[in-house]
Formats: sequence, structure tokens, C-alpha cells
Amino acid sequence: MSPIYDFKVNGIQGDELSFSKYKGDVVLLVNVASKCGLTPQYAGLQKLQDQFSEQGFSVIGFPCNQFAGQEPGTASEIQSFCKMTYQVHFPLTAKIEVNGENRHPLYAYLAGEGAAFPGDISWNFEKFLIGKDGTVLQRFSPKTAPEDKAVTQAIQAALQA
Repeated sequence: MSPIYDFKVNGIQGDELSFSKYKGDVVLLVNVASKCGLTPQYAGLQKLQDQFSEQGFSVIGFPCNQFAGQEPGTASEIQSFCKMTYQVHFPLTAKIEVNGENRHPLYAYLAGEGAAFPGDISWNFEKFLIGKDGTVLQRFSPKTAPEDKAVTQAIQAALQA
């Protein structure tokens, strides 16, 4: 079993989100922020969720305030903003750190030493595609829009694998 299934994070409402729940699914993990120039990517992420969820796919958003303080809100404010502005209904977690000394263990696994795609997270909306077997298949730049052909084709290929 892939180590990704061992990780747990706090959900945005204080519940626990265990990645073992996603075993056998394709998942796109994205660090997100509400006050970023890339924030409109929430719409594209929700579009991916809508398009592929019935095939065993989910987006999971990880609010992070490490990049120019662009996610300053409380859990309640973040959730409300995402629902009201972008109709987001994919899972969101409590705020986490994706770089540095307090990096969440999941992000140490995704981007740390020995990772398939190592290197610090460069900005909000960096994306990791996880295959059905829990392996990290691809890493996409924050500048790569969710609707980009490279992203959608990678999701489709992972769903068919």
C-alpha cells in the first residue's frame, strides 16, 4: 500500500480526512488561497471535480497562508468564500504549511527529499496528481490552469490505468 494512504489531515470543519478513503481513486492535491491572482483556478478545479468525480476522481484543496499572506481567513471564512464565490464542493482541509520547518508531513512526502517530484512548493495552486495506487504521477506548476489539456489528459489517463 502506498504511503499516501497513511496520511491524515484536519478537514476545514475540524473533522479528520484520511487519505485511505481515496484508495483506488485518482486525486488532485492543490494548495489553495483566497486572495491570490490565481484564486480563479477554484472554478477550474470545481469543473474537474464535476467532470470526473463519478469516475473515481477528487480534488482536495489545502488552504495555505505561506505565500504573501494570501490565505488570511479563518476556516469558516475560507469555506464560505469558496462556496459563495466558486461553488466549491470538493474537500478542503484546515490551513497547513507546505514548505519549511512546519511543513505538513503529507507535503514532505509530496515534495521533500526522496519525493518523485522534489522541491519546495513555489506558490499557491501547485498541483499533484495521485494515481489509483497512491503514487504521485505528476506535479503541475501553479501557472498551469486546471482546465489545461496537460492536466485533463493526465487525469483521464490515470482514471483509465
